[in-house]
Amino acid sequence: MSAADLARLQFAATTSVHWLFVILTMGLVPMVAFMHTRAAYTRDPATRAVRERMTRFWGQLYVINYAVGIVTGLVMEFQFGLSWSGLSKFAGNVFGAPLALETLIAFFAESTFLGMWIFGWGRMRRGVHVALIWLVALTAYASAFWILVANGFLQHPVGYEVRDGTAYLTDFAALITNANALVALGHIALAALTTGGVFVAGISAWHFAKGTRETELFRSSLRLGVWVGMLSSFFVIIVGNLQVPVIERTQPMKAAVLRGSGVAEEQARLVAEHGPGDYVPWEGWVKNSMDVMSILGNTVSTITFIAVFLLLKDLLVRKRWLAYLMTAIIPLPFIASVGGWVVREIGRQPWLVYSQLTVDDALSNVSRGSLIASCTLFIAVFVALAAVNWTLITRFARRGPDGAQLGAGDPLADDLPDTGGADEKQPVPAF
Repeated sequence: MSAADLARLQFAATTSVHWLFVILTMGLVPMVAFMHTRAAYTRDPATRAVRERMTRFWGQLYVINYAVGIVTGLVMEFQFGLSWSGLSKFAGNVFGAPLALETLIAFFAESTFLGMWIFGWGRMRRGVHVALIWLVALTAYASAFWILVANGFLQHPVGYEVRDGTAYLTDFAALITNANALVALGHIALAALTTGGVFVAGISAWHFAKGTRETELFRSSLRLGVWVGMLSSFFVIIVGNLQVPVIERTQPMKAAVLRGSGVAEEQARLVAEHGPGDYVPWEGWVKNSMDVMSILGNTVSTITFIAVFLLLKDLLVRKRWLAYLMTAIIPLPFIASVGGWVVREIGRQPWLVYSQLTVDDALSNVSRGSLIASCTLFIAVFVALAAVNWTLITRFARRGPDGAQLGAGDPLADDLPDTGGADEKQPVPAF
Protein backbone atom coordinates (compact mmCIF):
# COMPACT_ATOMS: atom_id res chain seq x y z
CA MET A 1 0.00 0.00 0.00
CA SER A 2 1.16 3.53 -0.74
CA ALA A 3 1.61 6.16 1.95
CA ALA A 4 -1.65 7.80 0.88
CA ASP A 5 -3.55 4.50 1.10
CA LEU A 6 -2.13 3.82 4.57
CA ALA A 7 -3.12 7.28 5.79
CA ARG A 8 -6.61 6.82 4.34
CA LEU A 9 -6.93 3.38 5.95
CA GLN A 10 -5.85 4.77 9.31
CA PHE A 11 -8.33 7.62 9.19
CA ALA A 12 -11.15 5.45 7.84
CA ALA A 13 -10.68 2.79 10.51
CA THR A 14 -10.44 5.19 13.44
CA THR A 15 -13.33 7.33 12.19
CA SER A 16 -15.57 4.29 11.73
CA VAL A 17 -14.87 2.98 15.23
CA HIS A 18 -15.36 6.43 16.74
CA TRP A 19 -18.66 6.77 14.89
CA LEU A 20 -19.99 3.61 16.57
CA PHE A 21 -19.65 5.42 19.90
CA VAL A 22 -21.12 8.67 18.60
CA ILE A 23 -24.26 7.21 17.06
CA LEU A 24 -25.16 5.32 20.24
CA THR A 25 -24.47 8.39 22.39
CA MET A 26 -26.70 10.57 20.23
CA GLY A 27 -29.39 7.90 20.15
CA LEU A 28 -29.46 7.14 23.86
CA VAL A 29 -29.16 10.56 25.48
CA PRO A 30 -32.57 11.99 24.48
CA MET A 31 -34.22 8.74 25.57
CA VAL A 32 -32.47 8.88 28.95
CA ALA A 33 -33.53 12.52 29.29
CA PHE A 34 -37.12 11.54 28.55
CA MET A 35 -36.96 8.72 31.12
CA HIS A 36 -35.51 11.06 33.76
CA THR A 37 -38.20 13.67 33.12
CA ARG A 38 -40.97 11.10 33.55
CA ALA A 39 -39.35 9.75 36.71
CA ALA A 40 -38.87 13.17 38.28
CA TYR A 41 -42.44 14.32 37.70
CA THR A 42 -44.33 11.11 38.44
CA ARG A 43 -46.59 11.47 41.48
CA ASP A 44 -47.24 7.81 42.31
CA PRO A 45 -44.32 6.63 44.51
CA ALA A 46 -44.26 3.06 43.18
CA THR A 47 -44.29 4.12 39.53
CA ARG A 48 -41.75 6.80 40.28
CA ALA A 49 -39.40 4.25 41.83
CA VAL A 50 -39.60 2.04 38.73
CA ARG A 51 -38.95 4.95 36.39
CA GLU A 52 -36.05 6.12 38.52
CA ARG A 53 -34.41 2.69 38.31
CA MET A 54 -35.11 2.69 34.58
CA THR A 55 -33.30 6.03 34.21
CA ARG A 56 -30.31 4.81 36.23
CA PHE A 57 -30.04 1.58 34.25
CA TRP A 58 -30.09 3.11 30.76
CA GLY A 59 -28.20 6.17 31.99
CA GLN A 60 -25.35 3.97 33.14
CA LEU A 61 -25.07 2.28 29.73
CA TYR A 62 -25.03 5.72 28.12
CA VAL A 63 -22.31 6.96 30.49
CA ILE A 64 -20.12 3.92 29.76
CA ASN A 65 -20.39 4.49 26.02
CA TYR A 66 -19.73 8.22 26.38
CA ALA A 67 -16.72 7.81 28.67
CA VAL A 68 -14.91 5.32 26.44
CA GLY A 69 -15.98 7.12 23.27
CA ILE A 70 -14.53 10.44 24.39
CA VAL A 71 -11.08 8.81 24.38
CA THR A 72 -11.46 7.85 20.73
CA GLY A 73 -12.54 11.41 19.96
CA LEU A 74 -9.36 12.84 21.44
CA VAL A 75 -7.22 10.72 19.12
CA MET A 76 -9.14 11.91 16.07
CA GLU A 77 -7.88 15.45 16.53
CA PHE A 78 -4.23 14.44 16.20
CA GLN A 79 -4.63 12.76 12.83
CA PHE A 80 -5.13 15.99 10.91
CA GLY A 81 -1.64 17.14 11.85
CA LEU A 82 -0.13 13.67 11.67
CA SER A 83 -1.25 12.61 8.20
CA TRP A 84 -3.07 15.53 6.57
CA SER A 85 -1.06 18.69 7.16
CA GLY A 86 -1.95 19.85 3.64
CA LEU A 87 -5.58 20.13 4.74
CA SER A 88 -4.64 22.36 7.66
CA LYS A 89 -2.44 24.51 5.43
CA PHE A 90 -5.10 25.00 2.75
CA ALA A 91 -8.38 24.99 4.70
CA GLY A 92 -7.38 25.46 8.34
CA ASN A 93 -8.76 29.03 8.40
CA VAL A 94 -12.19 27.72 7.38
CA PHE A 95 -12.26 24.11 8.51
CA GLY A 96 -10.69 24.88 11.90
CA ALA A 97 -13.46 27.19 13.15
CA PRO A 98 -16.33 24.65 13.29
CA LEU A 99 -13.92 21.95 14.43
CA ALA A 100 -12.79 24.12 17.35
CA LEU A 101 -16.39 24.89 18.28
CA GLU A 102 -17.20 21.18 18.26
CA THR A 103 -14.26 20.51 20.54
CA LEU A 104 -15.33 23.23 22.98
CA ILE A 105 -18.90 21.92 23.08
CA ALA A 106 -18.08 18.21 23.31
CA PHE A 107 -15.09 18.29 25.63
CA PHE A 108 -16.14 21.19 27.84
CA ALA A 109 -19.86 22.02 27.83
CA GLU A 110 -21.25 18.53 27.22
CA SER A 111 -18.78 16.85 29.57
CA THR A 112 -19.41 19.43 32.29
CA PHE A 113 -23.19 19.06 32.12
CA LEU A 114 -22.86 15.27 32.12
CA GLY A 115 -20.54 15.29 35.12
CA MET A 116 -22.97 17.49 37.06
CA TRP A 117 -25.83 15.16 36.12
CA ILE A 118 -23.89 12.05 37.20
CA PHE A 119 -22.96 13.47 40.61
CA GLY A 120 -26.17 15.42 41.11
CA TRP A 121 -28.39 12.52 42.16
CA GLY A 122 -30.04 13.41 45.47
CA ARG A 123 -28.12 16.68 45.64
CA MET A 124 -29.99 18.99 43.28
CA ARG A 125 -33.53 20.16 42.89
CA ARG A 126 -35.28 17.86 40.44
CA GLY A 127 -35.89 20.63 37.88
CA VAL A 128 -32.19 21.51 37.78
CA HIS A 129 -31.17 17.87 37.60
CA VAL A 130 -33.58 17.15 34.74
CA ALA A 131 -32.44 20.30 32.93
CA LEU A 132 -28.85 19.07 33.06
CA ILE A 133 -29.52 15.85 31.14
CA TRP A 134 -31.50 17.80 28.53
CA LEU A 135 -28.52 20.16 28.23
CA VAL A 136 -26.31 17.10 27.68
CA ALA A 137 -28.63 16.02 24.87
CA LEU A 138 -28.69 19.52 23.37
CA THR A 139 -24.90 19.87 23.40
CA ALA A 140 -24.50 16.39 21.91
CA TYR A 141 -26.54 17.42 18.90
CA ALA A 142 -24.84 20.84 18.78
CA SER A 143 -21.52 19.01 18.66
CA ALA A 144 -22.80 16.91 15.76
CA PHE A 145 -23.93 20.07 13.99
CA TRP A 146 -20.45 21.62 14.05
CA ILE A 147 -18.84 18.38 12.92
CA LEU A 148 -21.24 18.25 9.98
CA VAL A 149 -20.51 21.91 9.18
CA ALA A 150 -16.80 21.07 9.00
CA ASN A 151 -17.44 17.91 6.99
CA GLY A 152 -19.94 19.74 4.78
CA PHE A 153 -17.19 22.16 3.77
CA LEU A 154 -15.06 19.21 2.67
CA GLN A 155 -17.99 17.83 0.69
CA HIS A 156 -19.09 21.16 -0.83
CA PRO A 157 -16.83 24.13 0.01
CA VAL A 158 -18.77 27.40 0.42
CA GLY A 159 -18.27 30.78 2.09
CA TYR A 160 -14.56 31.15 1.31
CA GLU A 161 -12.03 32.60 -1.09
CA VAL A 162 -8.55 31.40 -1.97
CA ARG A 163 -5.64 33.80 -1.64
CA ASP A 164 -2.05 32.66 -2.30
CA GLY A 165 -3.07 29.01 -2.17
CA THR A 166 -4.88 29.30 1.18
CA ALA A 167 -8.64 29.35 1.78
CA TYR A 168 -10.05 32.12 3.97
CA LEU A 169 -13.53 32.29 5.46
CA THR A 170 -15.60 35.11 3.93
CA ASP A 171 -19.20 34.11 4.66
CA PHE A 172 -19.86 32.36 7.97
CA ALA A 173 -23.61 32.22 7.30
CA ALA A 174 -23.01 30.31 4.06
CA LEU A 175 -20.74 27.90 5.92
CA ILE A 176 -23.33 27.00 8.58
CA THR A 177 -26.25 26.81 6.14
CA ASN A 178 -24.48 24.50 3.71
CA ALA A 179 -27.15 22.08 2.44
CA ASN A 180 -24.57 19.31 2.35
CA ALA A 181 -24.26 19.68 6.12
CA LEU A 182 -27.84 20.39 7.21
CA VAL A 183 -29.58 17.58 5.32
CA ALA A 184 -26.87 15.17 6.44
CA LEU A 185 -27.37 16.29 10.05
CA GLY A 186 -31.07 15.42 9.87
CA HIS A 187 -30.24 12.04 8.36
CA ILE A 188 -27.62 11.30 11.01
CA ALA A 189 -29.82 12.45 13.91
CA LEU A 190 -32.62 10.12 12.82
CA ALA A 191 -30.14 7.29 12.25
CA ALA A 192 -28.87 7.81 15.80
CA LEU A 193 -32.39 7.71 17.24
CA THR A 194 -33.03 4.52 15.28
CA THR A 195 -29.88 3.01 16.75
CA GLY A 196 -30.79 4.07 20.28
CA GLY A 197 -34.35 2.80 19.94
CA VAL A 198 -33.27 -0.60 18.63
CA PHE A 199 -30.59 -0.82 21.33
CA VAL A 200 -33.11 -0.17 24.13
CA ALA A 201 -35.74 -2.45 22.59
CA GLY A 202 -33.25 -5.25 21.96
CA ILE A 203 -31.83 -5.32 25.49
CA SER A 204 -35.32 -5.08 27.00
CA ALA A 205 -36.52 -7.97 24.81
CA TRP A 206 -33.50 -10.04 25.88
CA HIS A 207 -34.46 -9.63 29.53
CA PHE A 208 -38.00 -10.82 28.77
CA ALA A 209 -36.57 -13.84 26.91
CA LYS A 210 -34.58 -14.63 30.05
CA GLY A 211 -37.64 -14.37 32.26
CA THR A 212 -36.96 -11.08 34.02
CA ARG A 213 -38.84 -10.12 37.17
CA GLU A 214 -38.49 -6.44 36.23
CA THR A 215 -41.52 -6.67 33.96
CA GLU A 216 -42.82 -3.14 34.45
CA LEU A 217 -39.43 -1.52 33.92
CA PHE A 218 -38.53 -3.48 30.79
CA ARG A 219 -42.04 -3.33 29.38
CA SER A 220 -41.87 0.46 29.52
CA SER A 221 -38.36 0.42 28.04
CA LEU A 222 -39.40 -1.98 25.29
CA ARG A 223 -42.36 0.19 24.38
CA LEU A 224 -40.23 3.33 24.23
CA GLY A 225 -37.47 1.65 22.21
CA VAL A 226 -39.81 0.09 19.65
CA TRP A 227 -41.74 3.30 19.03
CA VAL A 228 -38.61 5.46 18.77
CA GLY A 229 -36.95 2.90 16.49
CA MET A 230 -40.00 2.58 14.24
CA LEU A 231 -40.69 6.30 13.83
CA SER A 232 -37.07 7.36 13.36
CA SER A 233 -36.27 4.51 10.94
CA PHE A 234 -39.24 5.57 8.79
CA PHE A 235 -38.18 9.20 8.63
CA VAL A 236 -34.47 8.41 8.20
CA ILE A 237 -35.31 6.89 4.82
CA ILE A 238 -37.27 9.97 3.79
CA VAL A 239 -34.54 12.41 4.85
CA GLY A 240 -31.91 10.18 3.24
CA ASN A 241 -33.70 10.56 -0.09
CA LEU A 242 -33.60 14.34 0.35
CA GLN A 243 -29.82 14.13 -0.01
CA VAL A 244 -30.09 12.88 -3.60
CA PRO A 245 -30.72 16.31 -5.22
CA VAL A 246 -28.00 17.84 -3.02
CA ILE A 247 -25.49 15.24 -4.23
CA GLU A 248 -26.62 15.71 -7.85
CA ARG A 249 -25.97 19.44 -7.55
CA THR A 250 -22.74 19.47 -5.54
CA GLN A 251 -21.01 16.15 -6.34
CA PRO A 252 -22.06 15.00 -9.83
CA MET A 253 -19.40 12.28 -9.99
CA LYS A 254 -20.69 10.62 -6.81
CA ALA A 255 -24.22 10.90 -8.17
CA ALA A 256 -23.13 9.26 -11.44
CA VAL A 257 -21.50 6.36 -9.59
CA LEU A 258 -24.58 5.81 -7.43
CA ARG A 259 -27.00 5.76 -10.35
CA GLY A 260 -24.59 3.71 -12.52
CA SER A 261 -24.55 6.02 -15.54
CA GLY A 262 -22.69 9.09 -16.74
CA VAL A 263 -19.38 8.24 -15.06
CA ALA A 264 -17.31 8.49 -18.26
CA GLU A 265 -18.88 11.82 -19.18
CA GLU A 266 -18.23 13.22 -15.72
CA GLN A 267 -14.63 11.97 -15.82
CA ALA A 268 -14.08 13.78 -19.12
CA ARG A 269 -15.58 16.98 -17.73
CA LEU A 270 -13.35 16.89 -14.64
CA VAL A 271 -10.24 16.23 -16.75
CA ALA A 272 -11.08 19.27 -18.87
CA GLU A 273 -11.67 21.37 -15.75
CA HIS A 274 -8.86 20.20 -13.44
CA GLY A 275 -6.33 18.55 -15.71
CA PRO A 276 -5.31 14.90 -16.21
CA GLY A 277 -6.15 12.44 -13.43
CA ASP A 278 -8.50 9.71 -12.27
CA TYR A 279 -11.56 11.40 -10.78
CA VAL A 280 -13.66 8.26 -10.35
CA PRO A 281 -13.98 7.06 -6.71
CA TRP A 282 -13.84 3.37 -5.83
CA GLU A 283 -17.11 2.41 -7.48
CA GLY A 284 -17.40 -0.99 -5.81
CA TRP A 285 -17.01 0.48 -2.33
CA VAL A 286 -19.50 3.26 -2.97
CA LYS A 287 -22.17 1.06 -4.56
CA ASN A 288 -21.82 -1.85 -2.12
CA SER A 289 -21.83 0.44 0.92
CA MET A 290 -24.94 2.16 -0.40
CA ASP A 291 -26.60 -1.24 -0.83
CA VAL A 292 -25.62 -2.27 2.70
CA MET A 293 -27.04 0.93 4.16
CA SER A 294 -30.26 0.70 2.16
CA ILE A 295 -30.92 -3.00 2.76
CA LEU A 296 -30.17 -2.91 6.48
CA GLY A 297 -32.01 0.37 6.95
CA ASN A 298 -35.13 -0.98 5.29
CA THR A 299 -34.81 -4.22 7.26
CA VAL A 300 -34.69 -2.36 10.57
CA SER A 301 -37.61 -0.16 9.54
CA THR A 302 -39.71 -3.20 8.58
CA ILE A 303 -38.90 -5.16 11.73
CA THR A 304 -39.60 -2.23 14.06
CA PHE A 305 -42.87 -1.52 12.23
CA ILE A 306 -43.96 -5.13 12.76
CA ALA A 307 -42.66 -5.00 16.35
CA VAL A 308 -45.16 -2.23 17.16
CA PHE A 309 -48.05 -4.58 16.35
CA LEU A 310 -46.37 -7.48 18.16
CA LEU A 311 -45.97 -5.22 21.18
CA LEU A 312 -49.64 -4.29 21.14
CA LYS A 313 -50.47 -8.01 21.19
CA ASP A 314 -47.88 -8.56 23.95
CA LEU A 315 -46.12 -11.14 21.74
CA LEU A 316 -42.67 -9.57 22.13
CA VAL A 317 -42.98 -10.22 25.85
CA ARG A 318 -44.48 -13.73 25.69
CA LYS A 319 -42.69 -15.29 22.67
CA ARG A 320 -39.02 -15.92 23.38
CA TRP A 321 -37.99 -16.33 19.72
CA LEU A 322 -39.49 -12.95 18.86
CA ALA A 323 -37.67 -11.38 21.81
CA TYR A 324 -34.38 -12.92 20.66
CA LEU A 325 -35.03 -11.66 17.12
CA MET A 326 -35.43 -8.14 18.48
CA THR A 327 -32.11 -8.52 20.29
CA ALA A 328 -30.40 -9.89 17.18
CA ILE A 329 -31.05 -6.74 15.14
CA ILE A 330 -29.13 -4.47 17.54
CA PRO A 331 -25.99 -4.46 15.30
CA LEU A 332 -27.87 -3.65 12.08
CA PRO A 333 -28.27 0.14 12.55
CA PHE A 334 -24.58 0.42 13.44
CA ILE A 335 -23.51 -1.41 10.27
CA ALA A 336 -25.93 0.60 8.13
CA SER A 337 -24.62 3.90 9.50
CA VAL A 338 -20.99 2.95 8.82
CA GLY A 339 -22.05 2.09 5.27
CA GLY A 340 -23.51 5.57 4.95
CA TRP A 341 -20.28 7.19 6.08
CA VAL A 342 -18.31 5.12 3.56
CA VAL A 343 -20.58 6.41 0.78
CA ARG A 344 -20.19 9.98 1.99
CA GLU A 345 -16.40 9.92 2.39
CA ILE A 346 -15.18 7.61 -0.38
CA GLY A 347 -17.75 8.99 -2.81
CA ARG A 348 -15.95 12.35 -2.99
CA GLN A 349 -12.53 10.87 -3.79
CA PRO A 350 -9.95 11.78 -5.00
CA TRP A 351 -10.85 15.11 -3.38
CA LEU A 352 -10.27 15.91 0.26
CA VAL A 353 -11.83 19.34 -0.25
CA TYR A 354 -14.14 18.79 -3.19
CA SER A 355 -12.78 20.34 -6.44
CA GLN A 356 -10.12 22.25 -4.46
CA LEU A 357 -7.67 19.90 -2.73
CA THR A 358 -6.87 16.27 -3.58
CA VAL A 359 -5.96 13.57 -1.09
CA ASP A 360 -2.45 13.29 -2.50
CA ASP A 361 -1.84 17.04 -2.17
CA ALA A 362 -3.12 17.04 1.43
CA LEU A 363 -0.90 14.17 2.58
CA SER A 364 1.82 15.00 5.10
CA ASN A 365 5.46 14.34 4.33
CA VAL A 366 5.55 11.20 6.45
CA SER A 367 7.47 8.05 5.57
CA ARG A 368 5.67 4.86 4.64
CA GLY A 369 7.27 3.07 7.61
CA SER A 370 5.98 5.67 10.03
CA LEU A 371 2.51 5.37 8.60
CA ILE A 372 2.60 1.58 8.88
CA ALA A 373 3.54 1.89 12.55
CA SER A 374 0.97 4.58 13.35
CA CYS A 375 -1.77 2.82 11.38
CA THR A 376 -1.16 -0.43 13.24
CA LEU A 377 -1.05 1.32 16.61
CA PHE A 378 -4.16 3.44 16.02
CA ILE A 379 -6.27 0.56 14.77
CA ALA A 380 -5.13 -1.72 17.61
CA VAL A 381 -5.96 0.91 20.24
CA PHE A 382 -9.34 1.70 18.73
CA VAL A 383 -10.32 -1.95 18.41
CA ALA A 384 -9.28 -2.49 22.03
CA LEU A 385 -11.37 0.49 23.17
CA ALA A 386 -14.38 -0.79 21.22
CA ALA A 387 -13.94 -4.23 22.79
CA VAL A 388 -13.73 -2.70 26.28
CA ASN A 389 -16.81 -0.58 25.63
CA TRP A 390 -19.01 -3.42 24.44
CA THR A 391 -17.73 -5.78 27.12
CA LEU A 392 -18.75 -3.29 29.80
CA ILE A 393 -22.08 -2.51 28.14
CA THR A 394 -22.87 -6.22 27.77
CA ARG A 395 -21.91 -6.94 31.37
CA PHE A 396 -24.05 -4.19 32.87
CA ALA A 397 -26.91 -4.79 30.45
CA ARG A 398 -27.03 -8.45 31.51
CA ARG A 399 -26.99 -7.53 35.21
CA GLY A 400 -30.08 -5.40 34.80
CA PRO A 401 -31.21 -2.53 37.05
CA ASP A 402 -29.87 -4.20 40.20
CA GLY A 403 -26.35 -3.78 38.84
CA ALA A 404 -26.72 -0.07 38.09
CA GLN A 405 -24.25 2.05 40.04
CA LEU A 406 -25.23 5.45 38.65
CA GLY A 407 -26.34 7.57 41.61
CA ALA A 408 -26.26 4.50 43.87
CA GLY A 409 -27.74 5.28 47.29
CA ASP A 410 -29.04 8.67 46.17
CA PRO A 411 -32.72 8.85 45.27
CA LEU A 412 -34.05 11.51 42.95
CA ALA A 413 -33.97 14.83 44.76
CA ASP A 414 -37.25 16.60 45.33
CA ASP A 415 -37.70 20.36 45.34
CA LEU A 416 -36.16 21.19 48.68
CA PRO A 417 -37.50 23.97 50.88
CA ASP A 418 -35.28 26.04 53.10
CA THR A 419 -34.29 23.65 55.87
CA GLY A 420 -32.66 26.29 58.04
CA GLY A 421 -29.19 24.86 57.70
CA ALA A 422 -30.15 21.19 57.77
CA ASP A 423 -28.33 18.80 55.48
CA GLU A 424 -29.75 19.59 52.02
CA LYS A 425 -28.72 16.18 50.73
CA GLN A 426 -31.60 14.60 52.62
CA PRO A 427 -34.54 14.31 50.19
CA VAL A 428 -37.88 15.76 51.20
CA PRO A 429 -41.08 14.37 49.61
CA ALA A 430 -42.35 16.68 46.85
CA PHE A 431 -46.02 15.69 47.11
